[in-house]
Amino acid sequence: MTGETDGRRRWRVLSYALCGAFALAACGEGGGFGGQSGAGTNVIGQSAGLVRTEQDVERPDIFEVTDRGLWDGRPSLGGIWVAHPDVRDPERVVIRNAANGRSTVGALFRRERDNPGPALQVSSDAAEELGILAGAPAELNVVVLRREEIEVAPPATAETDEIAGLAAPVAIEASSLDPVDAVADTVAAVPDDGPVDVVLPPAPAAAQPPADTPTPAETPEPVDSTPLPEGAMAQIGVFSVRANADAAATALTAAGFGATVTDQEAGGRTVWRVVAGPVPDQEALLRIRALGFVDAFVLTSE
Repeated sequence: MTGETDGRRRWRVLSYALCGAFALAACGEGGGFGGQSGAGTNVIGQSAGLVRTEQDVERPDIFEVTDRGLWDGRPSLGGIWVAHPDVRDPERVVIRNAANGRSTVGALFRRERDNPGPALQVSSDAAEELGILAGAPAELNVVVLRREEIEVAPPATAETDEIAGLAAPVAIEASSLDPVDAVADTVAAVPDDGPVDVVLPPAPAAAQPPADTPTPAETPEPVDSTPLPEGAMAQIGVFSVRANADAAATALTAAGFGATVTDQEAGGRTVWRVVAGPVPDQEALLRIRALGFVDAFVLTSE
């Protein structure tokens, strides 16, 4: 009787995984909870100088849990997923491993409440992405993701930056033809009535510096010091969790940049916007991006 019950439980979890996989595949193109990890931002419109975009936003108000997760070591179907007894409907989630800082995006399903072991059951693919060993529970944080519209200032175009960074035109001084070009002209002027022996003039010897001339030092890599408008600010990002926004501001302050965190309404909920500055030139913007904020851009007005 016990074997029959365990078999039914395994089939039930397997059916949840299969149904969820089909649901993820069906909803991936339609903007549901499917799609690939880190799908990015989709620009969907522009008005009043602001760009309306679709971004993955964490929704802990829908579902969030931090608990131990376990992979039992057996291969599982359905790709990257976790299962928890408090789930009612399949969701798209971000899964984080607190021990090693690794994260991935996958599906969330419901598991049987009376199953033994940790509350979170982890698929084999999810365990591989998160660095979880078979039979070794790990502390996991699972938060629901939703695609939501957010209005942000448009970034400066790459074309504008490229034009601003062009150097002044360089004057080229006319010079006489080199020996090879002179020979080509000579051959072209010879009539086609027989072979002609052409003697190449000796190549000029390369000028050698005096023995006591010091070797010049290597030229350092040029730094893009193109100035930005006075008082220019850079937007770092929009965060759905206040703690993440504060952590970004702390990192910027430690690197010598001013940083502010402001709350605003987006899609009926509160998000936190992080702005750094002032940013005097392009080199400062590159230093901000080097801190890990690769999507930072200069605001046209603030």
